[in-house]
Amino acid sequence: MKKYFVMAAALAAFSMSAQAACYGSGSSYNCMDNSGNSYNVNRYGNTTTVYGSNPSTGSTWTQNSSTYGNTTYNYGTASNGNSWSGTTSTYGGVTTNQGVDSRGNFYSKTCTVYGCN
Repeated sequence: MKKYFVMAAALAAFSMSAQAACYGSGSSYNCMDNSGNSYNVNRYGNTTTVYGSNPSTGSTWTQNSSTYGNTTYNYGTASNGNSWSGTTSTYGGVTTNQGVDSRGNFYSKTCTVYGCN
């Protein structure tokens, strides 16, 4: 899946999982998963910043997410060093994800209660 911005939502769910070891407060914490990835998460108002790394491979990545109304704006740097960006908007039960992945490819997906296309 090319939607790297989904990482924030996944990380939020992951941080509550029994598989993660997380330490810190609600606005600033660190987690480590079973694959050796380490995450530093900081929340300030409507903005969340995630810094990730894997000491075994030397790879690092970042994500910044800010929510204004019904839209979340995401951008960051993937482990391959390339930038990516995307938005997630929800209006009237319709969620649209679109942006550019770290390989420069545009993506767009719209989901309703009836499925996604």
